[in-house]
Amino acid sequence: MNTKFLDQITEFIFPEQEPEKADIIFIPGSGFPQLAEYGAELYHHGFAPWILPSGRYSKVLGRFGGVQEKQEIYAGDYETEWEFLKEVLVRHEVPESVILKEDRATYTYENAIFSRQVTDRLNMKIQKAILCCKPYHARRSLLYYQLLYPDTEFCVCPVKDSGITRENWYQTKKGTDMVFGEAERIGIQFHEIMRQMREEEGWETEKLGL
Repeated sequence: MNTKFLDQITEFIFPEQEPEKADIIFIPGSGFPQLAEYGAELYHHGFAPWILPSGRYSKVLGRFGGVQEKQEIYAGDYETEWEFLKEVLVRHEVPESVILKEDRATYTYENAIFSRQVTDRLNMKIQKAILCCKPYHARRSLLYYQLLYPDTEFCVCPVKDSGITRENWYQTKKGTDMVFGEAERIGIQFHEIMRQMREEEGWETEKLGL
């Protein structure tokens, strides 16, 4: 069986780079502690002086969905994803003074939008950023953050501690559902974003042959 199509899907959904020195570490909202644990590791290795976790809670649930893994370690009562992620960072000896706050976002696009508002308010110039996320969430996260930070070079550093990875996603129904669900969301969400951009920018779609 020809599996080249799997490689192409993998390369699209799972962008990944080795960490490099950056201005900030972005962590999109999540109930998985591994994101903040890895963010703390990157901070302690000197890759960036600031960390910005982002997130209120899931727009679908209308509340924080709870700690998704390692509940025996992180058993607190958290109201927002940001509060949870900050707790994980602090437990891993990241100083509170370097943890920035964004606790309004309810989905990934808002993570990027509101994070940009935070860094703009602080007059931060972000030339290079590390994006710390789940492996299967990497492409969608990167697309949104690139959209809001068009002049920033991103280094995508997915967490290593994940059940669904670029190596095994196609081997289980859960993995394929997750990956193709990401592909579908990218198509649906960016279809709407492109519509808004056409309207706001006044693109002449007829001349583009669209």
